[in-house]
This record gives sequence, C-alpha cells and structure tokens, in this order.
Amino acid sequence: SNSANMEGNKSEAKSGAETVYLRKKIDLLGAVCLIIGTVVGSGIFIAPKGVLKNSGNVGLSLIIWVLSGILSTFGALCYAELGTSFKKSGGHYIYLLETLGPLPGFLRLWVEFIMIRPAVTSVVALAFGRYVVEPLFTPCPAPTILVKLMSILGVTFVVAVNCWSVNWASRTQITLTLLKMVSLVLIIIPGIIALARGQTENFKDAFDSSSLALDKVPLAFFSGLYAYSGWFYLNFVTEEVIDPNRTIPLSIIVSMLTVTTAYVLINIAYYAVMTAEEVLLSEAVAVTFADRTLHGFSTVMPILVAISCLGALNGGLFVAPRMLFVGSREGHWPLLFSMIHIRRQTPMPAVLLLYPLVVLTLLRGDLFQLINFYSFSRWFFIALATFGLLVHRYRFPDHPRPFKVPLVIAVVFTVVSFSIVGLSLYSDPWNTGISCAITLSGVPVYYLTVHRQRLPKSWSKAVDYITIKMQILMEVAQQEVQTF
Repeated sequence: SNSANMEGNKSEAKSGAETVYLRKKIDLLGAVCLIIGTVVGSGIFIAPKGVLKNSGNVGLSLIIWVLSGILSTFGALCYAELGTSFKKSGGHYIYLLETLGPLPGFLRLWVEFIMIRPAVTSVVALAFGRYVVEPLFTPCPAPTILVKLMSILGVTFVVAVNCWSVNWASRTQITLTLLKMVSLVLIIIPGIIALARGQTENFKDAFDSSSLALDKVPLAFFSGLYAYSGWFYLNFVTEEVIDPNRTIPLSIIVSMLTVTTAYVLINIAYYAVMTAEEVLLSEAVAVTFADRTLHGFSTVMPILVAISCLGALNGGLFVAPRMLFVGSREGHWPLLFSMIHIRRQTPMPAVLLLYPLVVLTLLRGDLFQLINFYSFSRWFFIALATFGLLVHRYRFPDHPRPFKVPLVIAVVFTVVSFSIVGLSLYSDPWNTGISCAITLSGVPVYYLTVHRQRLPKSWSKAVDYITIKMQILMEVAQQEVQTF
C-alpha cells in the first residue's frame, strides 16, 4: 500500500506538470548572501565582550579576531574541497558518512537534531527577541516572557517562509543580508572618522599584560569562532547550487574575506569610541556604540541588529532541514523526512520537525550556557570531517577533486580544531561532559534503528502506517529526479 500510495502521489504530481525534486536555484550572489547572512548573526554584536574578557587586553583581543577569521577561512576552504568532491547536500553528515563511515555520520545527524540545531536557533532567536522588545522598555529591563514570545514569533515567520517557497526563502536571505551590511557600515564609518580625528588613546596600552590570563585564551577563541560560525552552511545545500565546482569555492573565499575584514574593522571602531572597561560593562556593545556616535539615529541600531538576527535564523532554518532530508534519504532517519511538498518543492516535513524542538529549547532558556554546551560537539565533528578529508585523500588519491585545498591548511585546521575540543574539556568540563554524553546516546539508537532487523515487526508496520498518513496530510512525495 505504501508503494501504491507513492505511485498515486507521483501521478498526481506529474499531472501538475511538475516533477518532484529540489531545484538548483542558488547562484553566486545567493551563495555569498547565504554564507554572510548566516555568519553575521548576533555574534559580532555580542561576542566582542567575551573575546575581550577572556583575552585580557585590547591588543590580544584584536589578534584573536584576526586569527579566528583566518582559522574559519581555513575550515571553509577544507569544506570547499569536500563540497566539490561529494556532490550530495547534507554538510558535515554526508562528509563523515563518505569518509569515515555510517556511525560517525549518524551521530552527527543525531546531535544536530537533539542538541545543536535547537540550541543554535534559540541563541539567535532570543537575541532577535531582545533587540525587538528592549528599546520599547528602556531604561527598564524588558519582561522575559515578552522577549521569548517575540523570539517564537520570529522562528514561526522563518519556518513559514521556508515551508512556503525556496525562492521566497532565498530572496528573504538576500534582502536581510543587504540590510545587515548597512548595520556593519553604520559602525565602521563612525569608528574610522573617530580614528581620523586622532582618537587613539584606547590603543595606547593595547598589550597591557596586567590582566592577561593565558588559561582563558581558549574561551576567547570560542567567543570569536562563535561570531564566525556559519561558514559551512552552503555545504548543506550543495545539490541546490548552480555550477557547484565554481560557485562553492568562489563564494566561500569572497564571503570569508568580507566578513573577516568587517569584523576586525568593527572591533577597531568599538575601541576607538569606547574604553575596554566600557565594552565589558555593556550588555549590547553595538547599541552602546550607536548611542555614542549616531545620536539621533541610535534607535535604528537595535532594529538593524534584530534584522541581522532574523537573517541568521532564516539561513539556519533554510539549510539545517537539508541535513535531515539527506540523512533520511540515506536510510539514517525516518522515510517521511526525505519527502518534498508536491507543489511547493520544499522539504516541508524536515522543516516542520525542527519547529517544536526550537520552541521547547527557547522556553527553557539560559543561553550563555547553551553556547558552550553545543560548541564542543559542533567543533568535535568539524575536526572529524576535516580529518576524514585527509583520510579520504590518502585512501583514494585518484578521486576527482575539482577544488583542492593545500595539504598544510587542512592539517593545521584539523590539529587546531581537535586542540580547541581538548581545551574545552579542560576549561568547562561540566557542559562539555553533558554534550559528550548526549552525543554518545546516539550509539544505541543507531544499533537499534538503523540496523532495522533489531526492531520488532509491529514497530516497522506502525512507522509505515504513520508515514503514509502524514504523507497524505502534508501532500509530500519522495524526489523523482536524482540531484547529485
């Protein structure tokens, strides 16, 4: 009955003169906007405080911003090679599956769904809610319930757009990214003007060693790398990129150069106008900066930061369902999630699955813990993926690689990533330990569910029955065209 139902859905889809599959719609501009739009979220408006606090002085914090940008670019170049070597969507998951085997791949999928995606989305959504609500209540603190309500509204809007149309999601991303660049320029230009006027006193003792604490430097890197995270998102949608061999490497290089330059200039601008003490005291560095420099325009800054967060939310919820979609297609996730809406051509079940999880995480709250919490497993699997790249090169030297990253970059990035993971175990053992335990909880799930024979027949029948009912309800079918 399952296959009969699928056939029925296929003929229905065909009668609409539409074959069911994810179209190639992301060109170079779309790819650049996707990367910049997901990298520049709330990070640059929040993270300078974390970088400064843990690095100890202005000079070292600026060096950490540059190094975090270089390291993220190295990682992005490794992923450019992986993205052109393996033409499937799915990012980290598919690279672990192809290079190191099914168990690491499944664990990455498991952690994405159980922990990383709900936590990442909640961090950005709460920043969005805070920046929308707080200006209405200043100088009083905004009610927490209202911030959370606004955050949920933001997530709901983004989920609706991504269920409705790939074109709409892509256009929304391009528009929000352009508005986001305006907010960065509004910080950089007043900073340059202040420097030109000779306001350099905050850089006088830039490398003052009195407050230096070397054991905290890894935590400063975590804050810096958090602001750059998102450089791997284009790899989640490889199958939807037009001419991936050219578009993926080019868009990654253009985006990462743009973001690194902008971030360093923004931090220089912050310190041209504010002292290190003022940066540490500020709840939202960008808003304090705007109050100092933009005067009449300062009310615009929270709105622009909120737009920036919305763009990062949209990018994240555009790409993350593709990992579940591909995992389902590979047999590592229930079949329903590899299906596409027969008219809208969007992976609707995978998008909708994330929605309740994000809302639950949002309501539970406590965010700074969340950043440390998911950073461990995110970096552990990124390190594993680039390690997989090295293993795959060694085992299959003749595999076609349209873009090849210099070996030294891949080795440096892999070693540094594993070091970051090791240091986080040392500097925050509690959150890291929980994160590690949640990751390992996927091992029994893998052996029980992916190896189907271990499940009772009645369970498999129940899953098939639910799949068919949900398929009819959502009007979804499996892809009819191979897109990789």
